[in-house]
Amino acid sequence: MAQTENSVVAPARQKHIARQIPVGCAVCANRRPGWFCSLGSAVLADLELVTTTVSMPAQSALFTQGEDARCLYLICGGYFKLTAGNPHDRQMIVRVAGPGSMLGLYAVLSHGLYEVSAEALTSAQLRPVERDSFLTFLRSHKEAQMRAVQCICQEYRFALQDACRIALADTVAARLGRLLLELAHQIGEHLDGGGFRFPLLLTHEEMASMACTTRETVTRTLGQFRKDGWISIEDSLVTVLEPEQLQSLS
Repeated sequence: MAQTENSVVAPARQKHIARQIPVGCAVCANRRPGWFCSLGSAVLADLELVTTTVSMPAQSALFTQGEDARCLYLICGGYFKLTAGNPHDRQMIVRVAGPGSMLGLYAVLSHGLYEVSAEALTSAQLRPVERDSFLTFLRSHKEAQMRAVQCICQEYRFALQDACRIALADTVAARLGRLLLELAHQIGEHLDGGGFRFPLLLTHEEMASMACTTRETVTRTLGQFRKDGWISIEDSLVTVLEPEQLQSLS
């Protein structure tokens, strides 16, 4: 995609962005198979004609649950926290979205409201696409239509994983293990030897809310995982060394 803008970066979060910020869709190192931005070069070129690249600082709100979905957003670099609930009462973290994710797709296709809120965890670069422009783009490209369906199916799978983690895992260790694996697959990179590495973007308290436990229990359980040699945490990066061990927890 077109060259990105520079923005002031929050030092505490910037170190989590390991890959170089993309300068064009066709050559972007953040493109992932199956994500919307892995379309063919000709289709991507048409998408670039209806959008521009913008930058956001860390801890800034992209959109709020319940707002009219006038745009969807393709993440080029950086990470966002998606939450649902009442900001003045209780909220739940739905997931963390990274490069290649498209935010607001279902809401835009259904001419509805944003079903979650999105907040930047790091400085971020993204491409907003207005609803009418995106719908016109879809009508012109069957490949983009199929990719949009695949992205909706992917969101369904993420929601199913979330429900299974909460409802079917009997122990805190199992819920936390599944959460680590979900983060590894969603925002991490696969390593030689079968492991994964991903940035530690959530606090222990936030991870506790996703695992239905307490911050102290998350800290203690992560410490046990490290002691067992299943994971390592260094420089705010989590390396899953033994994913099969985490998967086997129940």
